[in-house]
Amino acid sequence: MSFSKILMIATVGAVLVALIIRDNFDPASIKGKRAIVTGASTGIGEQIAYWYCKLGARVLVTARREAVLQKVVEKCKDLGAEEAFYMPLDMGRLNDTEALVKEAEKRFGGLDFLILNHIYSNYLHLWGIDEIDRLQKIMDVNFRAYVSLATYSTPMLAESKGSIGVVSSVAGLISVPLYPSYSASKFALHGFFGSLRHDYYFQHMDISITEHIIGPINTTNAVKFSKGVYEPSMFSTTSVDTAYRIIEGTAMRERMVFFPRWVQPITMVRDLIPRFVENMMRARITDDAIENMKKIPNT
Repeated sequence: MSFSKILMIATVGAVLVALIIRDNFDPASIKGKRAIVTGASTGIGEQIAYWYCKLGARVLVTARREAVLQKVVEKCKDLGAEEAFYMPLDMGRLNDTEALVKEAEKRFGGLDFLILNHIYSNYLHLWGIDEIDRLQKIMDVNFRAYVSLATYSTPMLAESKGSIGVVSSVAGLISVPLYPSYSASKFALHGFFGSLRHDYYFQHMDISITEHIIGPINTTNAVKFSKGVYEPSMFSTTSVDTAYRIIEGTAMRERMVFFPRWVQPITMVRDLIPRFVENMMRARITDDAIENMKKIPNT
């Protein structure tokens, strides 16, 4: 059997399995559940908060901008949230991650869903000396904070047999051009949470971990930072649909979610035809964009 046929069969099989699993999702199962959502001031995180509230969950949201969070919580309540609270925090500070989990325990008495969604810097840059200083901040926010939040939340999640939703990216499984630091932080997430899944098993903790591999989504920040580098048509998937899929996949305790669906075949062939995948990624970026980027200081 040829490679192309094997790939086609595997892809069709994966899609069918995903459809079967998704058909079992009951939105009513979210009612009354307790959720933390990070990076909830805009984009996917904001929409996750809204979906949870529409479905009757109790939410605690966080991001850095208090004024924006206030508006998010106001809308959450308009949507019928049983309870909605916010905490303006900096996920680059580990003390803030601990404070967030303690606040959830204080407000809710426990936790059912931990949605790790925040990021620092998805700016497109060619690697240079100035990027070394930025790397530490990116790893602190995009990786260490996820680890810290999961660690502090583990006792509550173990008690509730809860779930962790780790929002990652294609850049966490495939090395994407112009994203060295960001991609490194996302790769690290999969290494850690894949191993943590084993640790939970050996400790008899019924905590599920869902890794969400997200492609280009039509958020304000994604479109803004990619302007002049990627075609706007790439960002056709909405943050509303993405947020619902994240809630669904996490609630269904799926191991890995690919969204949009075309993301999965690309990741499947990464190690089989690496040069093809690399060239495909590079082809998305114009020579003019690279030349213009060389003129921009990496600060």
